[in-house]
Amino acid sequence: MRLPLISVIIPTYNRYKFLLEAINSVETQTYPEIEIIVVDDGSTDETSSLSKKENIKYIFRENKGPAAARNTGARAAKGDWLAFLDSDDLWKHKKLAKQWNALEENPDYKVVYTNEIWIRNGTRINQRKKHKKFSGWIYPQCLPLCIVSPSSILLHRKLWEEAGGMDESLPMAEDYDLWLRISAKHKFLFLDEYLIVKRAGHPAQLSTEWGIDRYRVAALLKMVNDSELRDDWKDLTRKELRKKNEILTAGFKKHGKPDEADYYENISLTI
Repeated sequence: MRLPLISVIIPTYNRYKFLLEAINSVETQTYPEIEIIVVDDGSTDETSSLSKKENIKYIFRENKGPAAARNTGARAAKGDWLAFLDSDDLWKHKKLAKQWNALEENPDYKVVYTNEIWIRNGTRINQRKKHKKFSGWIYPQCLPLCIVSPSSILLHRKLWEEAGGMDESLPMAEDYDLWLRISAKHKFLFLDEYLIVKRAGHPAQLSTEWGIDRYRVAALLKMVNDSELRDDWKDLTRKELRKKNEILTAGFKKHGKPDEADYYENISLTI
């Protein structure tokens, strides 16, 4: 039986050298049925030269951020299965093959993610206890922070479409937001193998400015207002919201921004 087509979506912005390495890690996959979609989010470097490569579907769009780029790629995808790769990350050669085998062995799952190797400034670093990953109904474990890397995911496009893709109004934590919405309705299969390499500490890395919890709060508010969310999970969501609001309130007070501090303090009083 023929294997299904997996559409690999690589969003990128001015990371040409990293991007070439990322593409190579897809081209050398042992899984044979792949289409590669590069979404150029307004790059001004040499990225546009990829438009000449026959094995790559190259899409240029004005710069609107990673959520919009991934959504663009998903709309252009022909495969029933979607995989994402950040342009500064790499895949091990058997990543997709092992994920597909895991899904075949666990047919009640429609999404699988993997463990990851972290490289910072050329040196491998260990993940902390809070980054531990799980299989099954992982919504509660997704509340504190994003434990699912976009580069590790393989999911059926129906789950993506059911969730409506990524929220383009979120400049950060767009993946955290999406996994909350999907994990509230679907089980996640975790393949405990180190099949992706995440590289950090380089100049092309996206901003990690203070206050990413602002966007996590926006995601959590969606879930609190989701009438279909289980009551016990809704209680956990409110608890996590209050925790993040407390941190943001203290942070904005410290930075001399009382209006922002009041905003997050008031959210905790009304949820």
